[in-house]
Formats: sequence, C-alpha cells, structure tokens
Amino acid sequence: MERNLKNVLIISFGFLLLFTAYGGLQNLQSSLHSEEGLGVASLSVLYAALILSSMFLPPILIKKLGCKWTIAGSMCCYIAFSLGNFYASWYTLIPTSVILGLGGAPLWSAKCTYLTIAGNSYAEKAGKNVKDIINQYFGVFFLIFQSSGIWGNLISSLIFSQASNKVEISEENLACCGAYDCMTDTTNTTRSAEPSNSLIYTLLGIYTASGVLAVLLIVIFLDQIKSDQAETDKETLKTPSFWSTFLATFKHLTDKRQCLLIPLTMYSGFEQGFLSGDYTKTYVTCALGIHYVGYVMICFSSVNSLCSLLFGKISQFTGRKLLFALATVTNTACIIALLLWKPHPKQLAVFFVFPALWGLSDAIWQTQTNGLYGILFEKHKEAAFANYRLWESLGFVIAFGYSTKLQVYIKLSILLSVLVLSMVTYGVVEYLEAKNSPGNCTAAKKENIGPLTQETLM
Repeated sequence: MERNLKNVLIISFGFLLLFTAYGGLQNLQSSLHSEEGLGVASLSVLYAALILSSMFLPPILIKKLGCKWTIAGSMCCYIAFSLGNFYASWYTLIPTSVILGLGGAPLWSAKCTYLTIAGNSYAEKAGKNVKDIINQYFGVFFLIFQSSGIWGNLISSLIFSQASNKVEISEENLACCGAYDCMTDTTNTTRSAEPSNSLIYTLLGIYTASGVLAVLLIVIFLDQIKSDQAETDKETLKTPSFWSTFLATFKHLTDKRQCLLIPLTMYSGFEQGFLSGDYTKTYVTCALGIHYVGYVMICFSSVNSLCSLLFGKISQFTGRKLLFALATVTNTACIIALLLWKPHPKQLAVFFVFPALWGLSDAIWQTQTNGLYGILFEKHKEAAFANYRLWESLGFVIAFGYSTKLQVYIKLSILLSVLVLSMVTYGVVEYLEAKNSPGNCTAAKKENIGPLTQETLM
C-alpha cells in the first residue's frame, strides 16, 4: 500500500474510534446529567473553550510538536472528557469540558495540515494534480469518519436497552414532554427510567477504551510526516507575527459579506445544539426513555451522511440557492410541527421522522455553507473558515447556555427567528454577488486581509 494512503487510513480510523466515543457521549449529556442542567452546561463550556482554542492554539502546537504529536495529544483531551463522565459533577465535568474544547481546534487543524501535506507529497512524486489527490484523501477520511455517528449511538442504545428498570411513563408525566415542557418536572419524569450505574459505567468504559485505542493507533502506526519540519521552518520565516495572525480573523469582518453570513453560520450551531441537547432530552428521553436516544441519532447521522454526499453532487446542477430554500422549508416545517406535537410512545415512527428531516437540512447547511465560504473568500480561506468555526461555535454556546433556562417552545421560536434572519442576510449576499457577476470573487480581491497560519477547522 502506498505510504501516504496508509497514513490517511490510520488518521481516518483513529478519528472514527475517537468520535464513536465522543459523538455518542455528546448526545447523551442532556439526558444523563440533567441535574441543574449540568450536561448542557458542560457542552456550552466545551464550545466556549473551542472558540478560544481556535484563536490561539493550533499554529503554536503544530509548529512545536508537528502534526502527529498534536493529533495524539489532542485526542487525550477527548479521553479526559470521557473520564470526567464517570463521576459527573460540576468539579469534574466542567474542567474536562474545557480540556476537550482546548484540544478540539488543534486536533482538526493538525489533521487538515497532515492530509494536505501528504497529498502534496504524493502528487509531487507521482506527477499528479495536487488538488485531485488532496480531495481524494479528504474523501477517504470523511467516508470513514462520518460513520462514527452510527457506531457511537448504536453502542449506547444496545447497552441501555439492557436496563431492567424500564418504567411505563404515565400520561401525567407525558404531559411534561415536548414544546411546553415542565422544566424541572421533566427531570423527575425521566429519572425513574434512567439506566443503572453499572450500565452507565459499562458504556463509559467502552467509550474510554475506544479513545485510548485511537491514541495508540496514531502513536504507534502514524508516520511523522517528513514535511512537518520543513513546513515549520517556512512558516517561521514567512508568517506574520502571532498577533497579526490572530487579528486576521477579526480583520476579515471588514468584508460585509462575512458580516452578513454570521447569522447563517450561527444558525448551524443553534440547530445542531437543539437536536442534540433539547430534542434528545425533552422529546425522546422524556417520552420513550434514554435507550432510544442512540437509535434516533443514528437515523439523523445516516440521513445526514447520505444527503451530504447527494447534495454535494447535485449542487452543480441545482445551484446553492435552491438547496438553501429546501433546507429552510424543511427546517421551518419541523420547527412548527415540534411546536404543535405532543410526543407519545404510541407514535414511535414520528420520533424518527424529525431527526431524518433534520439530517436532510443539516446536510445542506454544512455542505453548502462551507462551499459558500470557499467560493466567496477564495483568496482568504484561512481567515474565512476561522470565522466560520468561531460563529458556529458561538451558536452552540448560546444554544446550550440557555437550554436549562427556557422552555422548549421559546427555544423553537428563537430557532425560527434566527433561521428567518439567516435567509434574509444570505439573500443580501446573493444579491451583492449577482451585482458583481460574472466574477464572484471580484469584491474579495479588493480586500487586504492577512492570512492565518492555521488550517480550516471544519
């Protein structure tokens, strides 16, 4: 097997193992640790730390440690979060959430840098087009990585389905599920159906072991890419100072198109935060039990993955505006339906319809918004994608931050309002681009924005 491809596969399976654990655990936080909103508070803190991390850490760690050891070290931060869940409290879960958030940005940056260098190296040796090889490597990575959402949720559901203390939820308690939830009463409603500590520890043990295997896979089998030191030396010589690099992210906000895309970017965080934090707790866990959360999120992950592939291919025929319209209509319909629907165990299929439709919409938000950033800001991708990660993470922070303070119908109303605002500002961006036709990047060429040293964070 060609050496660079071997390294791509090692990184891909390492991320698969790591996010099998983290993805499944994230979806359970609001249900497992509902006391005083500890679960969603930990997620809010996690994404706040990720924002800070994305601003400061990736360039420093990659220069000092190289890609391989940055990836391995950052993966250990995810393991710390799994360990914090064993004895979940404000004194264990919040600090480990901060640790994970700080490790998140360097992990993704080092991965992107490694795959890019590997692609360049192989293309140079084989005499092939660099862009084609890099796209091929990223395609292999995401093909393997995207399935982590299925495996992590499947593990949690299979383990929690073994619970012997499943309780029939009364009609009185079911009245506290859905958009007009009873806030604190919902916690009491679901507590009786919580899995035993032994099952929780079994799940956390499997997740922790999966993370440890990911680190060992990287440490033992991943090659320290030869270009690392050369790249570091080049960056040391030619990059601007750290503070100018840091400020480039904010300097990019002088482009009014970037400012107009902030609501759309934040909406991505809002809608993902609602599904994993509120839908799983107030609809699924409340009415069906925690053992159904994994199955429901498998439905979301599967549809999301398939639709990401589908929309990535058909966008060249339909254009992005039509796809954004489809996502808007689908999400709006889901939000209105969730406001009106009273969840009941007898309507089992409905619990899967919503995440399926949500997965369809999210696939469009992710693929088309990332593509939009790449097209509009072709000359300043690093600064643009740093802004993307910044504002999306801020959406997560806000969504998880008010999760325990507001009833679900208010959160859905906020979600709908942000969606409407997003489409209005996105429409203005399309209008401005139409005025600048045929060169969509004409306006971007007039900007004078310094580049960032870190890679796109995803």
